[in-house]
Amino acid sequence: CAERRQAACGARCVPVPWLCDGAPQCPGGADERCGPRASPRASRPVCGAKKVQCPGTHHCIPRWELCDRHRDCEDGWDEEGCPLQPCLPGQWQCRNRLCVMRRWKCDGVDHCGDSSDEDVCAPCPPGMVRCDEGKCILEALMCDGEDDCLDGTDEPSTCEGPASCKLSRWSRARGDPRLGGGAVAVAAHVPAARSVCSARVDTRSGDLYWLAAAPRLSCPRTHVLCRDGTECVAHEYVCDGEKDCADGSDEDGCAQLCDIPGQPAPCQSHEYPCGPGTCLNSSLLCNGHRDCADGSDEGGNCSVPCRQPCSHLCYPSPQGPRCQCTLGYRLAEDGVSCVDVDECKEQRQGGCSQTCLNAPGSYSCGCLPGYLLEPDGHVCKLTGPEPTLLVAVQSEVLSYGLRSGHEEVLLAADKERVIFSFDYDPVERKIFWMDLGTESIRWQSLDSGKKGTLVKGVRSDCIAVDWVGRNLYWTDGAAGRVLATRLGAAWRGVPEHTVVLDGDLDRPHSLVLQPLAGLLYWSEVGSHPRLMEATMDGSRRRTLLQRGLGWPTALALDLPAWRIFWLDEKLGSLGSARLDGTGVKVLRLGWVRSPFAAAVCEGQLYWSERSTWALQRVDKATGKNRTVVLKRRGQPHGLQVPGGAP
Repeated sequence: CAERRQAACGARCVPVPWLCDGAPQCPGGADERCGPRASPRASRPVCGAKKVQCPGTHHCIPRWELCDRHRDCEDGWDEEGCPLQPCLPGQWQCRNRLCVMRRWKCDGVDHCGDSSDEDVCAPCPPGMVRCDEGKCILEALMCDGEDDCLDGTDEPSTCEGPASCKLSRWSRARGDPRLGGGAVAVAAHVPAARSVCSARVDTRSGDLYWLAAAPRLSCPRTHVLCRDGTECVAHEYVCDGEKDCADGSDEDGCAQLCDIPGQPAPCQSHEYPCGPGTCLNSSLLCNGHRDCADGSDEGGNCSVPCRQPCSHLCYPSPQGPRCQCTLGYRLAEDGVSCVDVDECKEQRQGGCSQTCLNAPGSYSCGCLPGYLLEPDGHVCKLTGPEPTLLVAVQSEVLSYGLRSGHEEVLLAADKERVIFSFDYDPVERKIFWMDLGTESIRWQSLDSGKKGTLVKGVRSDCIAVDWVGRNLYWTDGAAGRVLATRLGAAWRGVPEHTVVLDGDLDRPHSLVLQPLAGLLYWSEVGSHPRLMEATMDGSRRRTLLQRGLGWPTALALDLPAWRIFWLDEKLGSLGSARLDGTGVKVLRLGWVRSPFAAAVCEGQLYWSERSTWALQRVDKATGKNRTVVLKRRGQPHGLQVPGGAP
């Protein structure tokens, strides 16, 4: 077996990926003895308990990379002897063994999470270029100093050139396949008409790539072109309060929300209307250069001197002198005086993560007890021990350190069971979880390891612990109910639970609690989706939101900011509102596809994404800076930030 790089299995040999896979193959189940002293792992202690060693090398790979349809060992040993698991009709199997709809292949979107559904496809959309691993990225991201491709294709060594090459595009032509030595920098085979910064040949495909100056980009339909023509930004980044274009054109004309559908937002006091829905910075007026397409920013009364009684500033314009206000103020109706902007009420992006205090022309941020204001003056961070996130992945509950990234398995159920929704009781340090296989809610103590069953005969998408009132709540979407039972209950063959809410509930789904206030919040995903609130005894029921919702499948409370967040699977969006139902804000995010659970900690929103088998996070206010926090060979479900009682 050793010569064949396989493991001994009685009188025969089996591939190493078959060890500890949950299916006994050897007599007596010897291949499933996976403890620290078991023989399958004892033969490769150099890699630790969570990794395996590629034969003949010192290279270690995580166990979840075995049989993921990707060669992680140089000779492909990790993909030998892997069982095939066919997908359903109409589906296609990704390299990581995830099944996605066949029509999603080569549509320009990474549905698999490993880009395998975008490998060997037609050319990328205009304005984009394909990484070696198959993903399409914007041309403007090439040579920007950051690895946007997983394999670093967008940052080759040839990027180290003049600064003028940074805002450039990559083009491709058929190179000379006789060239050897991998990807090499060249100065030949490039059309003479182009201004070339650098080039390289990929001898695997025979393609020649060169970095050439380009005056304007062509953006895909999901992006818009900045005014200077050098960058593309996603639609959801337009008018979000943060300048993503170098020239700030993605924020032009976005100071106020439009009250009349279909009408553009008015220009600010320092801007000039330059055609329908377009605003030009006042510094570009009357400068001898036509910045507006129709040239309306030049000529006219540009030469008339400023003699207006402006309270702040005055600038020339084709219609004569105009008044302008400094940052933090807006022009009053009289056209000459300036009034203070209350940034705290308008909730501009880049604002405070917790408390906000308005001041003339400015504002300041503050933090609640137990938090410390970061040097940026906006984000509050927890003081004391490192905050952690509890994540359910298949049959385990992991603790993940949000600063260090340290992982620890807190609970491991039987392999055939899946920990679905779960919650944590900080008083008795117990984890309660929904076991769909046995239709029961089970628990385990983190201190003693003792286990038990709370209630049986339950089918629920979400459970939540009231650590103050000592009750556990769950939703029953099929029956249209919210139910509860005591945390100290023990299964004695007869269900002991109370119907808290029923009647007109339309498929209740996600559920979150505010124990100190005695309130519960839930989402309904039926024909009339809505967000609801009630006291924990089911009284004082009221609707928080019932417009602009699709399938709000994941809820999270942000009590320091007094807001509720939701992820909408149908609309692909991240939404939030104050706990009184006002201040609604919705961000359309293309990467929200199959959210299951969500949690908020400090300035970040975390959620488990079933389509990519990953735990991800984004900035809770802007939806930007998406990061894959955790990805395992298993489906992530429940998610919690431990808090509450000490």
